[in-house]
Amino acid sequence: MIPTLFAQLPFTSLDWLPILLGVAAAYVVFGIAGFGTALVAGPVLINFMPLSRIIPLLVLLDFVAAFGNWLPARKAVARPELMRLLPCMALGCTLGVVFLLNLKSDLLLLLMGLFISAYALYSLAVKVKPTQLSAAWSVPMGTAGGLFGALFGSGGFLYALYLNARLPSKEQARATQSALISCSTVVRLSLFLIAGVYADRPLLLLALCLLPMMAFGVYLGRRLTLNMSRDTFVRLVTWLVLASGIALIGRYLSAVNWYL
Repeated sequence: MIPTLFAQLPFTSLDWLPILLGVAAAYVVFGIAGFGTALVAGPVLINFMPLSRIIPLLVLLDFVAAFGNWLPARKAVARPELMRLLPCMALGCTLGVVFLLNLKSDLLLLLMGLFISAYALYSLAVKVKPTQLSAAWSVPMGTAGGLFGALFGSGGFLYALYLNARLPSKEQARATQSALISCSTVVRLSLFLIAGVYADRPLLLLALCLLPMMAFGVYLGRRLTLNMSRDTFVRLVTWLVLASGIALIGRYLSAVNWYL
C-alpha cells in the first residue's frame, strides 16, 4: 500500500530519503521532549514543499503523536495545570492566527529565537534555581505558547519550560504537555479545515506515508527517556530549547538573506 501511495506524490526516490529521515528525527525529538517537530523537520521539508503545506502536514502528524503520548499516560495529567494553561493557549492561538493573517512575523521570529536562547543559556549556566515557578506564569507562558504555535508551529517549548518548573515528575510534565499539544492541534486542525487546506488530497496522502516514520521516531524518543532521572530529562529539554532558539534565529537570517 505504502509504495503505491509514494508513487502518487511528486517526489523522486532521492527526495524521499531526506524527507523520511527528517520526519523520523523530528519525532525522535518529539518523543523525548514533546515539542520541536517544526523546528527539526521544517528546514528539511522546505526544500521540497512550501511552508503553507509543511505546517498543516506537521499539525496532522503532531496530533496523532501527541494523542499517542497522552493516551497511555492520561492518568498522570496534572489537571490543575492543564486548566490554567488551556484558556491562555486558546487565546494565544487566536492571536497567532490574527497576526499570521495581518502582520509580518519575521521580527517576532527573531525576538522569539533570541528570548528562548537567552533563557536556555541562563538555565544551563545557573545551578541554583527556584524550587517551583509561580502559577501566575501560566498566563504569559500559555498565551505565548499558543501564539508561537499558531505562527511558527513551535510553541511547545514554552509549555515544557513551565511544566518542568512546576511539576515534580517528568511523567506528569510529559502527559500534561501532550494533552496541551493535542488541544492546540485540534484548534489548528479546525482552522485549516475551515480554510479548506485539507481538501488537498496529496497532502493527506503524504501524511499517511509519513505516519510509520512518525511512529518510529516517537517510539525511539520515548525509549531513550525511560531510564533518565528528572534532572537529566529537564537538562536535555533545556538543550533542545536552546537548539530551537538557534534554529529560529537561523530561519530569520535565512529569510533576510533570501529577500536580499
